[in-house]
Amino acid sequence: MSTTKGYAVQEATLPLAPFNFERREVRPHDVQIEILYCGVCHSDIHQVRGEWGNSIYPMVPGHEIVGRVTAVGNHVKNFKVGDLAGVGCLVDSCRTCPSCEQGLEQFCDTGMVGTYNGLDKDGKITYGGYSTQIVVDEKYTLKVSDKLPLAGVAPLLCAGITTYSPLRYVGVKKGDKVAVLGLGGLGHMAVKFAVAFGAEVTMLSSSLSKKEDALKLGAHHFALTSDEATMNTLASSFDYILNTVSAQHDYNTYLNLLRVNGTMIIVGVPPAPTPIHAFPLIMKRRSIIGSLIGGIAETQEMLDFCAEHNIVSEVEVIDMSYINEAYERMLKSDVRYRFVIDLASLK
Repeated sequence: MSTTKGYAVQEATLPLAPFNFERREVRPHDVQIEILYCGVCHSDIHQVRGEWGNSIYPMVPGHEIVGRVTAVGNHVKNFKVGDLAGVGCLVDSCRTCPSCEQGLEQFCDTGMVGTYNGLDKDGKITYGGYSTQIVVDEKYTLKVSDKLPLAGVAPLLCAGITTYSPLRYVGVKKGDKVAVLGLGGLGHMAVKFAVAFGAEVTMLSSSLSKKEDALKLGAHHFALTSDEATMNTLASSFDYILNTVSAQHDYNTYLNLLRVNGTMIIVGVPPAPTPIHAFPLIMKRRSIIGSLIGGIAETQEMLDFCAEHNIVSEVEVIDMSYINEAYERMLKSDVRYRFVIDLASLK
């Protein structure tokens, strides 16, 4: 066992605070990683505050982890001490169900083991990346290139794969017309990936202040969703809409922007169910699908793609002690576009 410094929340109504805990000893197939940076995901807030009904306390959040390997088990084949490595949203799964066998560990039939707020196979709570180190089975550890700034790589482990995976799944390609709804931690990555795949990209936003950023990120067009005339002109325009919005909104409005056989992909999680009318779907054979993150192989593919195309997240680096203020700013959408914790601030 090794003592680890971190930040944790003890119950839903309390702030995050310093917390020391024990990581397991390095097993034969394990990789021990000194955490250098950890991204701050909006889902961290939901889970810290018990808003999804599955929170386990004490909780050490964080599933956008990059760092350097400090030890490996004697059966580890793909990592050595000194390598850069990453850990995303899951650290284990059953490994034998049809989903796991297809490399879709995120859809494990018995449930993936979350990097935090989960229970490992020993029944112990998993603690995440708001900490100085982590021990992970090499099968769930990712290789990180030294070509990119590590702080910008960290959010790729969630925000990156959450947007990369569905765009790859539906087969976005050169010439497709893609709209991204919402410019935040997920939306800004969706723009970068869709552009890199060769699509003609439109940012849909309710805030005109996002226009300049959207175009700088590579979007070809910007549309203000509160402008009725603009929305009318966009009817039946897009092959795909990637919907990243987690605030309550009307899906039907955006379904009408899809062409025949168009697809809206949901990756944002509004707080309440959203009614969907049949007519926007049946009149043009539109579809609506959801997507989570990606499996380990696809996440590695995404990291390699980012290294090749010089894609990283736009980040604001913070000290660990700033995390509670960062949460409040995130709730106000006051970040461009992802907070990343420098774990050197914990040492």
